Amino acid sequence: MKSILQKDLWSITSFLENQNFLFDKIKILNSLTINDIDEAYTSISKWKSYSPTPLIELNKLSKGLDLNKIFYKDESKRFELKSFKALGGAYAVEKVTKGNKNIVVATATAGNHGRSVAWGARRLGLKCKIFISEYVSDARGQAMSDLGADVIKVKGNYEKSLVECIKQSTENNWQIVQDVAWNDYVLVPKYTMAGYTVMMKEIIDQIKNDKITHIILQAGVGGMAGAMIAGIARYLGNIPETIIVEPDSAACVMESIKTGKIEKIDIKRESLMGGMSCGEVSLVPWEILKNSVKYCISLPDSDIAKTMKFLGNSIFSEEQIIAGENSAPGVISLIASCVNSKIKEKLKLSSKSNILIIGCEGDTDKEMYQKLINQ
Repeated sequence: MKSILQKDLWSITSFLENQNFLFDKIKILNSLTINDIDEAYTSISKWKSYSPTPLIELNKLSKGLDLNKIFYKDESKRFELKSFKALGGAYAVEKVTKGNKNIVVATATAGNHGRSVAWGARRLGLKCKIFISEYVSDARGQAMSDLGADVIKVKGNYEKSLVECIKQSTENNWQIVQDVAWNDYVLVPKYTMAGYTVMMKEIIDQIKNDKITHIILQAGVGGMAGAMIAGIARYLGNIPETIIVEPDSAACVMESIKTGKIEKIDIKRESLMGGMSCGEVSLVPWEILKNSVKYCISLPDSDIAKTMKFLGNSIFSEEQIIAGENSAPGVISLIASCVNSKIKEKLKLSSKSNILIIGCEGDTDKEMYQKLINQ
């Protein structure tokens, strides 16, 4: 383990402390209310085949880093979709359609959100249109087709696919079920985020008497991160150190927190962390994240493959963990922070620390997963 945890093997591109940090539970729960959160758990926990996903202790890694406990929420076991996204899109579909079988739902996606919307539509017997960019792999597109969705590939990046989704949905009167908010489109993203908070309810039941001191949250447009912070405000008595991690090519939350307003990133290079390769934070989570995130970290792609391999080979825990490319950044940022004495001190990481990491997904693209772990 010592050889694996050498400082020169792990990289952080940028580290930022939020100068406007103020964790205000009342303000957070005005953005995503207690009723929103409780209603989502009540509904989702009644779905057929629902069960809480495992909370795994990375006991080997915690020993190597001299930390008390590292909890890894393993979302590879979430329904048949192997991703936390199953909680959001499918729940939003249920909320907006309200039992109306004649509604056609549509979304733009880099993969897992679209699968959740498609799965939610199939579950309710609805037609579904999914818009994906040319950079989304054929395997991810096929996975949505297999769920009964009509998949439309759009030339350009994710933003281009979203523009086309909005255009065609407006022309055909389809119901957009997007996890990104914009002016006059905030209710559906709130439903999506409310679905994600189910993870925090499960975690509270799973940690028992342990106290979470740090939580590391991956961010794309910020929906999951904002939802988990709302979950902290709803369920936790204490306020952990909140840390956002992003690809260095798409650190839109970091750049926005730096200036105090939403900043749009011109992505020059698509990250391996495809679900996190987003150029602009969404409006609804931004209202939560702008003050309640204490630290931001950006990472290169260089450590993704080996981290997935180490998790899969039980190097960090007793159990084998199948982690997708969007699950690795939380683990990487923790290791890289611990081997950097200045950042470790800043984050107050010690032998008393209990860290929570969200393992966003499993091998949702088996071909990519195998390619990365075989590097």
